[in-house]
Amino acid sequence: MDPGNDTGISEFLLMGFSEEPELQPLIFWLFLSMYLITVFGNLLILLAVSSDSHLHTPMYFFLANLSFVDICFTSTTIPKMLWNIQTQSKVITYAGCITQIYFFITFAGMDDFLLSVMAYDRFVAICHPLQYTVIMNPRLCGLLVLVSWIMSVLYSLLQTLMAFRLSFCTEVEIPHFFCELNQMIQLACPDTFLNNMVLYFGGMLLAGGPFIGILYSYSKIVSSICGISSAQGKYKAFSTCVSHLSVVSLFYCTSLGVYLSSAVTQSSHSSAISSVMYAAVTPMLNPFIYSLRNRDIKEALLRFSGMIATKGPIVLG
Repeated sequence: MDPGNDTGISEFLLMGFSEEPELQPLIFWLFLSMYLITVFGNLLILLAVSSDSHLHTPMYFFLANLSFVDICFTSTTIPKMLWNIQTQSKVITYAGCITQIYFFITFAGMDDFLLSVMAYDRFVAICHPLQYTVIMNPRLCGLLVLVSWIMSVLYSLLQTLMAFRLSFCTEVEIPHFFCELNQMIQLACPDTFLNNMVLYFGGMLLAGGPFIGILYSYSKIVSSICGISSAQGKYKAFSTCVSHLSVVSLFYCTSLGVYLSSAVTQSSHSSAISSVMYAAVTPMLNPFIYSLRNRDIKEALLRFSGMIATKGPIVLG
């Protein structure tokens, strides 16, 4: 019997997207490709930021943290799903399920907080350009990331401890490709009112707080840009926000879409498919958004690739 699970259930079954055997190879290669692109793309961003002194600024410091979190975010769910498909097994242990829930919530929360911090960074850069280096000093940047980690870990710990109080009867099939807390609560036998209250109230605070911060930052940014007289100045100011706005829109629209689709259709299968958007697609697209629309990143990647090419192969003699 696992600690916190007084029903004796030691494992769950992750049902995934389809039980049809002929679709499994397609799903495997599709998600393997997405996972490799996500890891490789975000690693390139990390290497570009760390190796290029021109990118040692607050904006790219936060971007590097976002890339690291996105790698961890997808690594929480996708490898386990690929392993299950490869081994033709749907099993995940009780401890494994709880662990997956903990890290998934932690990294999802970090994504949320980092996007809010990056919005604040753009607000200071555009609305207070002369004070930018003073306000966004290394100490504050480090503190903002540290507080984001603390908030995410504490919230995830709260939800995980609440999950430990759940008891399960005979139903152990999770109609998802990973252990989602909401699906786990629906499988529980006793009254889950308290768990649902903590889940939804905490979720509104975790997602709503940063989102309100993002809206406030961009309301000030828009107001400041409208005050710029020249069209070129307006374009230059707005262009620094385009990549971040694209990522924010993608993150919140896909997350909102998941919960709206699950609420409207009441179908766990459609919810699992919708979850792919924010759990796999969004982290995969983030590097492309920042590299394709950001001249600094593109130049840094070119310098980094040139630096590798000039070194050439290492000959052992």
